[in-house]
Amino acid sequence: MRFLVLSDLHANLEALTAVLERARELGWDRTLALGDLVGYGADPDVVVEATRRLPGLIIVRGNHDRVASGERPSPDLGPSALRAAVWTRRHLSSESREFLACLPPGPLVFTPGGILVHGSPVDEDDYLLDEDEGARAFQALDFHVGFFGHTHLPGSFVSRREAVAWLDIAGDGAAFPLGETDRHLINPGSVGQPRDGDPRASFAIYDDHARQVTIHRVPYDVASARRKILEAGLPAALGDRLLHGI
Repeated sequence: MRFLVLSDLHANLEALTAVLERARELGWDRTLALGDLVGYGADPDVVVEATRRLPGLIIVRGNHDRVASGERPSPDLGPSALRAAVWTRRHLSSESREFLACLPPGPLVFTPGGILVHGSPVDEDDYLLDEDEGARAFQALDFHVGFFGHTHLPGSFVSRREAVAWLDIAGDGAAFPLGETDRHLINPGSVGQPRDGDPRASFAIYDDHARQVTIHRVPYDVASARRKILEAGLPAALGDRLLHGI
C-alpha cells in the first residue's frame, strides 16, 4: 500500500494543486491527512472540498480546523492566526464547517502499528520540536510508525534501543527506510506554509510494503497564493512568508 501523506495545507489551493499533480505521477492508494486544512490562506472552502475527494482519506483534525469550525481559539493563537481564523469561518460553506467539526482528534490508528496525530501523541496541540519531546511521544503510545504535523518542518524522530534522534529531511525525493526494530515519528512538512526555509510545498509518500518514506518538494505559484491573501484583506505577513518558506 502506498499512502500519500499531507499536512498543514492551510487553505493554499495553488500548493495543493501542485502537490496532487506530482502525487498522481508517483501513484498512491490511500490518503493520510494530518490536519490544518484551513487557516492563513485564501481558499479554505475549495481546499476542504478537494481534500474530501481524495481516495481512501484518513484524517485527523488540526487546531486551525477546530477554530474554523466554531470552537473557541486557544490562548496561544497569535493575532494574525486569529484574524485568519475568523475570516476563514466566514468563508466556509456549512458543509465544510460541519466536515471540519466532525474530524477526529489524534492519535488515530490508520494501520496496525501506525498512527496519525496533528501535534503529538501526548497532546494534539503540542509542538514536537526536540528529542526530549520526541521521547515522551514514543513513551506515550505503542506504535511502530507515526505521522505528525503542526511544526511545518519535514523530518523524523527515530527511536532505536530507547535512544531518540531527530533527522532533518531536506530536498526533493529524500527517501529513508524504516528499520525493522526502529520506531519512527515522521513529519512530511507543510503543503501550504513551509517553514524550513524552502518555499516549495512538501509532502510524503509512505510505501508500507517497501518500508520506506520519501519526502517530496514541489514548486507552485507562490505569487498567486500571496496575491489572493492580500486581496482577501488577510495579514500581509501571511502572504509574504510564503515567498521564503518561513
